[in-house]
Amino acid sequence: MEALFFNGINGATGEYLLSGLEPHDISKIALGEKIDKKHLDELKWRHNQVTEATLAVKEGVDPKKLAESGWGVIFSSDSNTAIKEALKPLLEHRRAQAASQKPAYYKEYAGADGYRLGESKQQFLARHGAGPGPVDPEKVPYYLLIVGDPEIIPFRFQYQLDVQYAVGRIHFDTIEEYARYAQSVVEAETKSLRSSRTAAFFGVRNPGDRATKRSAESLVQPLTESLTNTQPEWKIATFLAQAATKAQLSHLLGGEGTPSLLFTASHGMAFPSGDPRQLPHQGALLCQDWPGPLAHQGPIPEEFYFSAEDVGSDARVLGLISFHFACYGAGSPKFDDFAHQAFSQPVSIAPHAFLSRLPQRLLSHSKGAALAVVGHVERVWDCSFSWPGADKQLTVFESALTRLMSGHPIGSALEPFNERYAELSSDLSAELEEVKWGKTPDDVTLAGMWTANNDARSYIIVGDPAVSVASML
Repeated sequence: MEALFFNGINGATGEYLLSGLEPHDISKIALGEKIDKKHLDELKWRHNQVTEATLAVKEGVDPKKLAESGWGVIFSSDSNTAIKEALKPLLEHRRAQAASQKPAYYKEYAGADGYRLGESKQQFLARHGAGPGPVDPEKVPYYLLIVGDPEIIPFRFQYQLDVQYAVGRIHFDTIEEYARYAQSVVEAETKSLRSSRTAAFFGVRNPGDRATKRSAESLVQPLTESLTNTQPEWKIATFLAQAATKAQLSHLLGGEGTPSLLFTASHGMAFPSGDPRQLPHQGALLCQDWPGPLAHQGPIPEEFYFSAEDVGSDARVLGLISFHFACYGAGSPKFDDFAHQAFSQPVSIAPHAFLSRLPQRLLSHSKGAALAVVGHVERVWDCSFSWPGADKQLTVFESALTRLMSGHPIGSALEPFNERYAELSSDLSAELEEVKWGKTPDDVTLAGMWTANNDARSYIIVGDPAVSVASML
């Protein structure tokens, strides 16, 4: 097995976040994995559910229809009431859709009903009459929008909830940004705004860089070719290698070339805790402008990467759904998700957990906001799209994008990612149990399972999980 690679660059030094890791090193870390039994039971249920060909919602419920699947919003118990007021247009819009047949299919979890600090997914659901199993919208709606800081409502809660439900999150610095997002979603879904079936795939391949070579050649290019064949009604443009410049990305993120659906694959920028660029630039997209690790040494200048500050005041992103395959593309935890198992003490990588500023900027633009951004919390691995001995593994990406292009809301479209996480976690726990009882671990197998499990868990939706490109077409 070859070494495994991250798609991430330390902007302060110009070096990789981690060098390629060998299977033996990863295997040793995996053997220290601590399993949450309740969460594992949930994952095993989800894996069984998939193998029995059932959906996340109970039988007979159409996930494309909010009147059947339901919609809810989760605030923290002490959330600022001004945020809820700013979101009022979106809440009223979703209430009209989800409660058109049964009022119970629309829920607001706030105040005493909201998320309580330190609460697990199981505890939250139990308080509201729901347990494991297919989603029953009369108890808790299928689509759930978390509103809040990941320091208050942790990413961990979102990961766990997303195994069973279709979950998204928004968090902004100002009340005005919440209002802009709410107004934009309503405008995109109710007014005469129409967008053509256009998709753009942007794949960086920096010279001398192993990670972007793999993502360009084994993810973006074959994914584009496959969807071009299976989605003939969509006009698909591809920008690879030398075409994947910062100027081109600016054209796709607010310029005249902005599509309905954008997929990018690149390194994500990362900065050490305390660096003034961490909060504004973590998760920014490193473009083809970077000449690669052999030709450039030292800190990465801003002209090489696309950050929130590069989304101009005149950008037109209303209705866009964007998927960023990049380290920290969606957010950052406070503690290193990788190192916590390698060391006895947590390793702090940021002053606090936060959503990346680029998706926040796209979802709060004053000229009309994007609908959703899909990205990764923490570092992303190349095992997202490859597997030892099996080469390219694109089924999850193909399935999710096909569902999205066929009219599924983004939360439902991403179910293949949740299914993969459930399967990998079940397999990993079984392997670790066998090792515990005397089996000699196979480094290649264990390393692949562990990295793929952690990677699959951390894809999240920034935005309302009920938005879709269909509402724009």
